[in-house]
Amino acid sequence: MPSTSLLPTEAVTNALRGVIDPELGDNVVDLGMVKGFDWIEDGWLEVRLSLTTAGCPLRSQLQDDVKRRVGSVQGVDQVKVTFGEMTAEQKKQLMARARWKAQENSEVSTDIPPTTRVVAIASGKGGVGKSSVSANLAVALAARGLTVGVLDADIGGFSIPRMLGFDGRMQAENKKIVPLEKAVGPGVVKIVSMGSIEGAEEDEAVMLRGLMLNRAVQHFLEDVRWGHLDYLLIDMPPGTSDIQMGLARMLPRTEMLIVTTPAVAAQKVAARAADMARKGYLRVAGVIENMSAFVCDHGESYALFGSGGGQRLAESVGVDLLGSIPLDPRVASGGDAGAPAALDPTTPVGSAFATLAERIATDAVPLVEMQSCTARLLDAVTEALGPPTAASAQ
Repeated sequence: MPSTSLLPTEAVTNALRGVIDPELGDNVVDLGMVKGFDWIEDGWLEVRLSLTTAGCPLRSQLQDDVKRRVGSVQGVDQVKVTFGEMTAEQKKQLMARARWKAQENSEVSTDIPPTTRVVAIASGKGGVGKSSVSANLAVALAARGLTVGVLDADIGGFSIPRMLGFDGRMQAENKKIVPLEKAVGPGVVKIVSMGSIEGAEEDEAVMLRGLMLNRAVQHFLEDVRWGHLDYLLIDMPPGTSDIQMGLARMLPRTEMLIVTTPAVAAQKVAARAADMARKGYLRVAGVIENMSAFVCDHGESYALFGSGGGQRLAESVGVDLLGSIPLDPRVASGGDAGAPAALDPTTPVGSAFATLAERIATDAVPLVEMQSCTARLLDAVTEALGPPTAASAQ
């Protein structure tokens, strides 16, 4: 059993800050739900949580999130989650914290619902098709009847509006930006992009320094009225710079998908994006290999960009390879025309995106199944507590 002095306390605690109680909209650390964690044996960590009620229906959701988040910490191979029940006083403190946070919003405040799964799609370098994966994955998830937001965080290299066929301009209502949206099958896709702001042109450079780029993303997080969302996909700029580090601070519940091509060089660079995510205590949810083998109409397969890079990256990072997207000219032509290839699931590339969406929605980053276990306490506790004070939120 490792010495407790070797326990990565800060890493585990920060990973747990990404676990959100979807009813209260705050993380389990600040809500006082984490009662501690200890090694059971080498590589096996026990995390102890206290719930508002012993039979909380959200128990399974929280358990899965804790295992995913803490399991991504270096040195932790397995996670055991045990549960207890809060005392009456602890429940009062939890509700006071939730009410105070709702009023003060001292951290970055967003209109992103606490039940929304936030997924950043990242790469170590440009040219691997990260934006085309973002656009097609959004369509494939919407085809499952989901409401999917896409935040185009590649401020200087925006391409999401064209790829998804949005040509309007965003408007503001009551000082909040309203995303553009359209129906996709039984679902909905909403977008926010620098390219959808009045005055922005596709062929004009966006000239902002690092801090201003980060502030632009914060603006898109804070000042947008997203409404209902099942998923928010964030199309990240390539590399590991200010925007990536800022996102980890502003939205710690974000999970990350790493896009690479089959080539060894791309795989090695993509590993940096995974390392950046973990240093920012973000969970890496999986790897997507883009531009995999090209298959001719007569069935012959050609590995034009090499082979195996996605699997090698997944194994080196310790996550799953969630899908391999074939090299297909329909991806490029569909992106140019605003008709993503994923709209037609009967094609090989459309089928690959449909399979990827299913894998993400059912396994890698599953939807929150919302059931009440804490909200029913709120009215009674609110009456008992009276108006919140700064001291009660500490």
